[in-house]
Amino acid sequence: MTEEPVRKDSEIRRSNSSMGCGHKDDKASLALSQIAPYSHQPSAPASKEVWKKGGRMFSILLAVHLALLACTLVSSGAFEKIAVHDYDVFFLLTVMMLIVIIWIIFYLVSTARCPDAILCRDSHAGPIWLRGGLILFAIFSLVMDVFKIGYYSSFYSCLSAIKIIYPIVQAIFVVVQTYFLWISAKDCVHVHLNVTRCGLMLTLTTNLAVWMSAVTDESVHKAHSKLKKNVTDDLLRWLLKVGMRSSSAEVCNCNSQICQIFKNGYFWLYPFNIEYSLFASAMVYVMWKNVGRFIDHHSHHIHRLKFRLFRRTFFVGIVLGLIILVSGLGVLIVYEVQVNSSTESSKKSQALTMYYIFNIVCLGLMSLVCIGGSVIYRFDKRDMDRHKNPTRTLDVALLMGAALGQYAISYYSIVAIVASTPRDAISALNLTYALLMIAQHTFQNIFIIEGLHRQPPKEDHKHGSRQKDLCGLTFVNVSAVSLRVPDGGSTLAPSTAPSAEASLPSDLVRSLTAPKRMNWRRKCLREISMFLLLSNIILWIMPAFGARPHFDNDTELNFYGDSMWPAIVDICLPFGIFYRMHAVASLLEVYIMS
Repeated sequence: MTEEPVRKDSEIRRSNSSMGCGHKDDKASLALSQIAPYSHQPSAPASKEVWKKGGRMFSILLAVHLALLACTLVSSGAFEKIAVHDYDVFFLLTVMMLIVIIWIIFYLVSTARCPDAILCRDSHAGPIWLRGGLILFAIFSLVMDVFKIGYYSSFYSCLSAIKIIYPIVQAIFVVVQTYFLWISAKDCVHVHLNVTRCGLMLTLTTNLAVWMSAVTDESVHKAHSKLKKNVTDDLLRWLLKVGMRSSSAEVCNCNSQICQIFKNGYFWLYPFNIEYSLFASAMVYVMWKNVGRFIDHHSHHIHRLKFRLFRRTFFVGIVLGLIILVSGLGVLIVYEVQVNSSTESSKKSQALTMYYIFNIVCLGLMSLVCIGGSVIYRFDKRDMDRHKNPTRTLDVALLMGAALGQYAISYYSIVAIVASTPRDAISALNLTYALLMIAQHTFQNIFIIEGLHRQPPKEDHKHGSRQKDLCGLTFVNVSAVSLRVPDGGSTLAPSTAPSAEASLPSDLVRSLTAPKRMNWRRKCLREISMFLLLSNIILWIMPAFGARPHFDNDTELNFYGDSMWPAIVDICLPFGIFYRMHAVASLLEVYIMS
């Protein structure tokens, strides 16, 4: 439909530009124009859409307006002076989740079952490790919703009903969305295009709104925990009344032991719900990009790679990564006990020193390993994958964008430490930590992005079979020669016999050693990827579960003030936490493709 008007316009321009052509030429051009549509055979079917960008633009505008509305309500509900309460935010999120649930059911029942609805599937979208991580975070999110329901049900008489309805709807939303993404993440839909785009953008916006609400609730909870350590109950109530929002559950009494377990439990599970929302948003965005997309199977290579964790490896990266992981867990426990549970300044300084030393060692090793991996890339002569891949484009954009959060925190810390006059050992460690954080993010992004753009190995099976056949053929030929040639004579000419005998061992050596020279690079890349993967896991766990020296170190607080520095950290730190988890998923893909 879209090619016919273009052809007519080109004919009109050609007839206007050739004023001197005769009537015979006009007939010839008309005949050629009639034959051309039948002789043209496109490699992919033509799209049914008249204007693809128009449908995308409408869905983007819908998502932008909903995201701004949700962001306004969430940020306004974080302060007591503004007449927006937390149950207003929960009401909006509940309505959005219910609409998304209805649309997902419509998609699964109606859209996906239409004839010619899904003509092709994107093999790169929704890989198994990403969907597996989504299910893992979904399970923890469901446990968090159960804790929320139990906590709010403990004093339902003094709370709004939406506080109990919201976690119930969120649990249903998590189950329905996880099932939808598990079975439909690779779909390239070609029916109900505008409805599907708007539904996917609404789903993406809902996940981002839930993420913003969870980050805000966690930040408010951390601020309340800091205040409760330093002030009395009466002063705390006054501070909450004039400043930050207190949850409506704070007014109710939570004196029972089971209520305290539910309260502490769902706050500890917030990081998993935050990561679930971001993982789901990334997968939904790739689905939105694939709506109305035709994939050329000649240029869209499908690589079926097997995940072999304990094969073709030296175990160095796994062992070293596990040592870093276990050591980090020990540092996290000690930090939580000495900083968050103790009021002595000496224990606080010891915990900060231990935390900075561990992170300096870990970040230094990761930086060196990333540099080594980039050097090995120079020797591994593998082709680059230049085909269109929305999943890889999104991975690169998320890696570069999420790293900006940690970059901002590090540069703010560097400026505060350098400009502050009293310098001590903790300030020097903090400065080194900030500089290494910038270097590690930079080198790791370079290593991951280059690894994602490299073609997976294709010659393993060919080299293995060729090596096996060549070895068998060589030894059979040697046996045949030894049987045919007696000790005292030779059937070959004197000039050809030495050369044949000399060429056989050299060919055999080359055939046996060539795959080994190629495999050591792949093994080293696998070790590097596994070490970085485990190290990123512990660097995600530590800030996600409470180890945040940005609030415990007084240098930045004294330099920027009690209001500016916490705001900077609250805005930037969630991006840094998400960067670590997204780096884990990307490194797993690099490991499998190595």
